[in-house]
Amino acid sequence: MMRYLGQVFISTGLIGLLAIPAVTQARTDGAGFQSNVTAFEPSHDSTALNNLPALDRVPALVDLAQATQPNQADAQKTQVIEQRNKEIVQQYFDGWRNGTRNFFDLLSSDATWTITGTGATAGTYRKQALLDRVINPTSARLSTPIVPAVRGIWADGDMVIALWDGEATAGDGRPYRNTYTWYFRMQDGKAIEAIAFLDMQEFNDLWTRISPRN
Repeated sequence: MMRYLGQVFISTGLIGLLAIPAVTQARTDGAGFQSNVTAFEPSHDSTALNNLPALDRVPALVDLAQATQPNQADAQKTQVIEQRNKEIVQQYFDGWRNGTRNFFDLLSSDATWTITGTGATAGTYRKQALLDRVINPTSARLSTPIVPAVRGIWADGDMVIALWDGEATAGDGRPYRNTYTWYFRMQDGKAIEAIAFLDMQEFNDLWTRISPRN
């Protein structure tokens, strides 16, 4: 459809431009005098496009139109990737909630995970270090595992954002509740980078109040 409209635009524009000299000449001849005034006199602030000869403007306008048209193929490809990444992350959350999947298997073997804020656990870890120094010690401070309740998952390019609430029972019987926002940079179905935002005051309280069980 766009190609057809472009052809119509070129044809009608070219005909119109060719007709201008003929119409101008016919009017001056009919009036019985000759004019030295051009039909269209460019202003002093004309753009580079307006300064081109009339016939040269047609390919320039076509090039401009083609350059500004969105690349539908690339846009569709991006949408497919975003939807796939969202579904992958959702599946890992579902498996975590159902107790059928280890969520951190989503991470590639050399993925980095950054915990924002301050406290003993804040910082950037490789996958195995994250498990050894944060995930497993946190689980050892709980009497029941954290159960995630996802509020929403969004994707933008290769980035997936998950907003979720987590709830568990601490080792002293008190509830542990927190709200998390996790950002995942995806590649080939795995997260190669993650950034975690959470209530660090609540998380630090769990860590300082409860000793991990052996």
